[in-house]
Amino acid sequence: MNTPENNVVAEVGLVIYPDSQLAAVYGLTDMFRIAADWAVNISGEDRKRAIRVSHWQNDTTASNMLCVWDSHPDLPHRLSHVIAPPSLVVPEKMVPMKVPANWMSERYNEGVTLCSVCAGAFVLAETGLIDHRRATTHWAFAQTLSERFPAVDVAAENMVIDDGDIITAGGILAWTDLGLTLIEKILGTGTMLATSRFLLVDPPRREQSTYSAFIPNFDHGDSPILRAQHHLHAHFADQHSIDTLSVLANMTPRTFLRHFQKATGLRPTDYVQQVRIMKARDALELSNRSVDQIAWEVGYTDPSAFRKIFRKLTGVTPGQYRQRFGTQ
Repeated sequence: MNTPENNVVAEVGLVIYPDSQLAAVYGLTDMFRIAADWAVNISGEDRKRAIRVSHWQNDTTASNMLCVWDSHPDLPHRLSHVIAPPSLVVPEKMVPMKVPANWMSERYNEGVTLCSVCAGAFVLAETGLIDHRRATTHWAFAQTLSERFPAVDVAAENMVIDDGDIITAGGILAWTDLGLTLIEKILGTGTMLATSRFLLVDPPRREQSTYSAFIPNFDHGDSPILRAQHHLHAHFADQHSIDTLSVLANMTPRTFLRHFQKATGLRPTDYVQQVRIMKARDALELSNRSVDQIAWEVGYTDPSAFRKIFRKLTGVTPGQYRQRFGTQ
């Protein structure tokens, strides 16, 4: 008999925590419903294979999570996946998520796969279940996640990290990547691709380095290092030696290196590379100048070396980057 219970092949629980992004919650809800419709078209079966979706929220009168919405309300819950969606506020303003984290830990012990998107990784990290494991979050939140949960191996270059029992996704809109990843696992590759085409979104992306931006830290309080940073930004195309920079900071080379890395999180050579590639990205986006010319302008005399470094930091070649983001 083709009953609703027989149709359900998985149940995905979406955690609604304080300041969570409801656009992601409802977007995933719609995506899984659309996928079920396409699963029928792809398979040609009469039986509709459905992904049940339930929304779970902290009961303010008790330390418990309650189901506040359910696509199949007449069936007993059999959660297979739980997702912590992105947050509308930056991690510094996120309140502790003890109740959702404890609830997720209990579900994990029952065999449920745990997932997070963007800052939802901070909720997942409170469970302790991603200690000593690779996990991703939004590239702008990676350092904060590392500092708050130092046992987590943060890999911000990845858009999706799938460990089977735990799946993390990076950017704010990476809920589409996570959703399509789960659809492929549950309903198959054909249904995932059909859902992707219908929604006009790309299949799951694996890297977010192409979208990340270099955000230098100027708020560290180390004035000599700040002078060196300003010099590097003003003269990014020039050659810089540690001796010259250390004189500018009035430090010995060894002391300068230690202070610079502590203040910026990068070695001077890596910092200069980030600044140069940042300038190169702007030129690729906003001009029609050749890649070789841009390489020279930002300080690389060897265009092949520029292309190699550019791909290392962005995940794509300069030409691919211009094709994707160029406005000219």
